[in-house]
Amino acid sequence: MIKSMTGYGRAVEELHGRTITVEVKSVNHRYFDCTVKSARMYSFLEDAVKKTAQACVSRGKLDVYVSVDDSHSDDVQVVFNEHIFEAYYRSMKEMAERYSLRDDISVTSLGRYPEVFSIEKKEADADELRADVITVTQKALLDFGAMRAREGERMYDDISSRGKEIDRMVDEIAARAPQLVEEYRERITQRIREILDGVQPDEGRLLTEAALFADRTAIDEELVRLKSHLAQLEDMLRDDVPVGRKLDFLVQELNRETNTIGSKANDLEITRTVVDIKAEIEKIREQVQNIE
Repeated sequence: MIKSMTGYGRAVEELHGRTITVEVKSVNHRYFDCTVKSARMYSFLEDAVKKTAQACVSRGKLDVYVSVDDSHSDDVQVVFNEHIFEAYYRSMKEMAERYSLRDDISVTSLGRYPEVFSIEKKEADADELRADVITVTQKALLDFGAMRAREGERMYDDISSRGKEIDRMVDEIAARAPQLVEEYRERITQRIREILDGVQPDEGRLLTEAALFADRTAIDEELVRLKSHLAQLEDMLRDDVPVGRKLDFLVQELNRETNTIGSKANDLEITRTVVDIKAEIEKIREQVQNIE
């Protein structure tokens, strides 16, 4: 079944003391284009995330947001910077003595100064983190895929119903087409009689004119191709592989055959039906732009 190119998915997981969040958003795009956004220190994860996304998505503009929170990890430790502490202490003692200030230096006051204490983290295991991020990315992509599938079902219902409506109108044109030659023959017969003041026209010449008209306005081949394209449309909509590009081409073919019918069939009723068909094809075309 078809899937939409637009969607959203999210997954959050706590692995190895880290909370990993992955969000996936997508919009329409002719090809696959993936941008991974994360903190600079995790930029080494981008290639792995892109490959994971490409295994699930063939077309669309994806934005993948990766967040890693390891503030609760045991790898975090507070480090006392002794040299900086002593420098502050000596400077404050000197200031107190030089200006006869009350010496109220304390650990609390000194501890507030920059870099006396610093927070350090052990370097994360890159392979372990990469594997964890891929795991969460896969779950986010499952959520993302489910949303695209739901949207795809709605698109299928809409396109399929429009395809059936076009098929019905094609049948109307097919039923109307054989009448055109006979109506044309009657019109030229009547016109010749008016010109010749009631004289019976030559039957052979009428048949020749009718045959020429039939040849110029023949739309049997176009109708057959239209019916064939509509059958293909339904088959593609049910396919499990991405068919967006094929559908785009098929819609162009539907439009081309319909235009040919409109230009060849010299009949107001058929022309009106062609206009209605083209309106339905345009609505299908708009939907197809959203299909993976």
